[in-house]
Amino acid sequence: MQRVKTIITTAGRPDKETYQLAVAASDILGYPVIERRKRSVRKMQDTYSANVLVAGKDRYEYFVFGSEEPFFFHPNSAAFRLKRMLKGETDPLIEVSQLKPGDSFLDCTLGLASDSIIASYVTGISGLVEGVEADPSVAFITTKGLQAYKAKLPELSEAMRRIRVIHGNAIEHLKSQPDCSWDIVYVDTMFSAPIEESTNFASLRTAGMHSKMTEVWMEQALRVCRRRVVVKDHYDSDVFEEFRLNRVVRPNTKFHFGYADR
Repeated sequence: MQRVKTIITTAGRPDKETYQLAVAASDILGYPVIERRKRSVRKMQDTYSANVLVAGKDRYEYFVFGSEEPFFFHPNSAAFRLKRMLKGETDPLIEVSQLKPGDSFLDCTLGLASDSIIASYVTGISGLVEGVEADPSVAFITTKGLQAYKAKLPELSEAMRRIRVIHGNAIEHLKSQPDCSWDIVYVDTMFSAPIEESTNFASLRTAGMHSKMTEVWMEQALRVCRRRVVVKDHYDSDVFEEFRLNRVVRPNTKFHFGYADR
């Protein structure tokens, strides 16, 4: 099967600013910039048989070939979760990971970075949060969003700005890390089954590159972590039993956490 290429274009009414944004994306990703010429995204997809990355004044949008729903950056559930934490409530990820200020947190499946944002808030300025994303366009959009998104909550903005994004394969990145170099290693394998109904989550499912958990992945995660590997997946996934994870059952939720201590 021939791999679908990606092109970059401007918003529907292009100007100098959006063209410069398109060129900036091209410089990083290496995809060609194609003039919009008043064409719809769908028309450009069909004409060039390509995914389309649109550079707008407010954000970049990524349309996977055959889809009319764009992927774009938004803190999504992270904003709601952070608000609850600011009110004194606990967060399930923080509970199971036992994350604390000053810790290091490696997110192997970054996507929209919702979990990494919460981790960054907890670890604070003395901690370190790094996220690995395999899809270059998703990594680019999330990087730009984390750097530039204007959040009403200063705590949210600060947490986003601290996250370091790595474009690459999670397993290969883990292999490059020294033993016991990250306090927590996190893997979200939920893309194996539908979980959320939000449009942007669905578009991320379409846009991103997703792999199931493997023995090599788990072995490398355990080697790299200092304390704990945390995995999130659908409640009826066999990943918990397959990798002998300590399962944290969350009643009335569609996903559960599992963990393995070093």
